[in-house]
Amino acid sequence: MTPADTKAFIRDNLPVAPVPGVPEILLHKAAPDSGLGHLAARDAEGFGAPYWAHYWAGGLALARHILDHPECVAGRCILDLGAGSGLVAIAAAKAGARQVTAIDTDPYAVTAIELNAALNGVQLDIRAGDVAGLDTPDADLILAGDLFYSEELASMVVAFLDRCRIDALIGDPWRRSLPLTRLREIARYDVAESGRTTKPGGVFRFLHRPP
Repeated sequence: MTPADTKAFIRDNLPVAPVPGVPEILLHKAAPDSGLGHLAARDAEGFGAPYWAHYWAGGLALARHILDHPECVAGRCILDLGAGSGLVAIAAAKAGARQVTAIDTDPYAVTAIELNAALNGVQLDIRAGDVAGLDTPDADLILAGDLFYSEELASMVVAFLDRCRIDALIGDPWRRSLPLTRLREIARYDVAESGRTTKPGGVFRFLHRPP
C-alpha cells in the first residue's frame, strides 16, 4: 500500500474529532466501523498494531500539560519520540515551540501524523526512525508519551535519554515498566482513553544521572 493509499484510507474511514480533554486539537480517530482490519489484510507484513489511531493516557496527559504550560516548550527545539498520532508534537507546535520533530518507527503513524498536523495547521518535521538507531538529536527538549509499555522498550528509551543528556518530559499512566526511580512527577491529569471512564495520566521529568 502506498502512502497515498494510506492517506486516503485514513481520511475516508477515521473520522476527525476533538481530543478528549485536549479539545484544542483535532485528530483522525479509529471508530468501531473504521475497518482497520481491512487495512491490515491489505498489508499483512507491514501493518502493526494501530496505536496511532487511538488515544493513550500518557500522550493525553502530556499534551494537556504542554498546552496548560506553554513556557515548557515555547521557543525550544522539540523531539517527540514515538509520536504515534502526533498529538504531543502538535500540542508543542501550538504552544509555541520553535521547531518540532516527530519520529515514529511505523510508516502508518508517519502518514497519520502528516494528516493530523495539516488538520491542526501546524508545521512538523516528520521522520521515520527507531529509538535504538537514533543519533543524539539537535533538540532542547525530548517528549515521550506512552513508551514504557514493555521492559525492552523502556530500557532502550532510558538508554537513549541517558546518552543524549537532554531535558525530557515523559507522559505515562504508571505502567509497570515505568522507571520511577529515574523520574520526578510534575503533574497529574484525569484522562479518557476511550468512552467516559477516566484514569490518571502522569507527567514526569526525566532525572539524568550525574556525569
